[in-house]
Amino acid sequence: MTGGLFAAKICEIPGASKVFKGSVVTYATEIKSKVVGVSEKTIKKYGVVSAEVAKEMAEKGRKLLGVDVCVSVTGNAGPTTEPGGQPVGRFYVAKAQKNFVKVAEFDIKGKRNKIRNKAVLAMRDICY
Repeated sequence: MTGGLFAAKICEIPGASKVFKGSVVTYATEIKSKVVGVSEKTIKKYGVVSAEVAKEMAEKGRKLLGVDVCVSVTGNAGPTTEPGGQPVGRFYVAKAQKNFVKVAEFDIKGKRNKIRNKAVLAMRDICY
């Protein structure tokens, strides 16, 4: 939902390459499954915008990238809600470390880019 905005913000910081290994931008559901390794069963059962998918994205992303900490986000920044989908402004952020995962749910009112920027701030905050 952020389209790589979180990674871009990290890379604005001089010396980011000392701690930032990379990112995977997965707008398409099939990329979440085929590249990151999120279970298709999880997506089917809970929906792509869910705490469970955010959790798996962070856990599988951590292994894929070979990092100690991985942060993920999945959500609906709008402008529309798909049938049966989560409302505009709903997103989930997860942080995975070895043997620990934290997930948080957010509901933000506003236009698309406000929601995307709030998601980036939530991703930053979950790191602390």
